[in-house]
Amino acid sequence: MAREIIRTDQAPQAIGTYSQAVRCGRTLYLSGQIPLIPETLELESGGPEQQIRRVFDNLRAVARAAGGDLADFAKLNVYLVDLGQFPLVNQIMAEYFSEPYPARAVVGVASLPRGAAVEMDAVMELGA
Repeated sequence: MAREIIRTDQAPQAIGTYSQAVRCGRTLYLSGQIPLIPETLELESGGPEQQIRRVFDNLRAVARAAGGDLADFAKLNVYLVDLGQFPLVNQIMAEYFSEPYPARAVVGVASLPRGAAVEMDAVMELGA
């Protein structure tokens, strides 16, 4: 099966040895997004709410570049430095997603790149 690399300027460019997303058939694997501003690659300066929103916006930009959207997500992984932010993730996620929601895991981590408070990655099905 051929792989297609997905790239967009609407989300932060990869800052390491990875792609923003890889499409294998109808499945798209989105790399982890932290709350970087695409134009500057600077960390979103707002608090946790702004950082969570930036991550969802970045994931949506990559999904759209592949011809899909957040509604196509089958699985979402959320990594939080402070699990106390979990209710805020739920609140904001309800603004970006509607039922049926993707499967999800939330994991507490000691730290994230560039001092981010949140990171998310996803798997989506295109043309489902």
